[in-house]
Amino acid sequence: MTLAPTVDIRRAAARFKTNTSWLDSNHCFSFGYHYDPSNTHHGLLLVSNDDIVQPNTGFSTHPHRDMEIVTWVLDGELEHTDTLGNTGVIYPGLAQRMSAGRGIWHSEINNTNRAPVHFIQMWVLPDTEQIDPSYEQLEIGAELDRGGLVPIASGRGHNAAIAIRQEGAVLWGGRLKPSDVVRVPDNAYAHVYVAKGEVELENAGRLAAGDAVRLTAAGSPTLTAGSAGAVVLIWEMANGLSAN
Repeated sequence: MTLAPTVDIRRAAARFKTNTSWLDSNHCFSFGYHYDPSNTHHGLLLVSNDDIVQPNTGFSTHPHRDMEIVTWVLDGELEHTDTLGNTGVIYPGLAQRMSAGRGIWHSEINNTNRAPVHFIQMWVLPDTEQIDPSYEQLEIGAELDRGGLVPIASGRGHNAAIAIRQEGAVLWGGRLKPSDVVRVPDNAYAHVYVAKGEVELENAGRLAAGDAVRLTAAGSPTLTAGSAGAVVLIWEMANGLSAN
């Protein structure tokens, strides 16, 4: 199937929002009780949540199934515990992946009284269902500090990336210094999320923190960081469920 080239900008203010006494969550796609049938995914990406969790609170033990879940902490610390016996603290620069497979239960808690934790959690469909659940974390802060885009999670065997069970997807991250220039990886689908700062997307204009762009067959446009730099997360995907 031939894809029509599109560049679909979604501003931060247009995201679904969940706000409670302990959680400030912004959703790029339909999530929980927020549902829009025209906004359920892009490519293979079904969830991209920008979450801030207050101290000594969090997501109590809950289940997942048949999903590749990647968590990327921007500020603070998030404690993960699951039914495989994994327990650990995720912090900036430590990539984490949980393959839910045939079923896993886990919790995510800001187990500190010092400060909120700010993180992005992303879900992609696996290429094989009903696998054994598994967990992986990997420190990649040093690679990010060298500049450019770095693979954070990959189904294609990239070095210095956590492995996901989806050959058609790679998550790239960049800690961009002021005026740094990178190119969006060229594939059928790409989802660009500005987690911090601001960037200029070639032929599309300025993107601020919380803005996202859904690219379809759009080539490899440049991203140029603004005067304060930027943190970007880019899903590159070879295929998808259907066009949004």
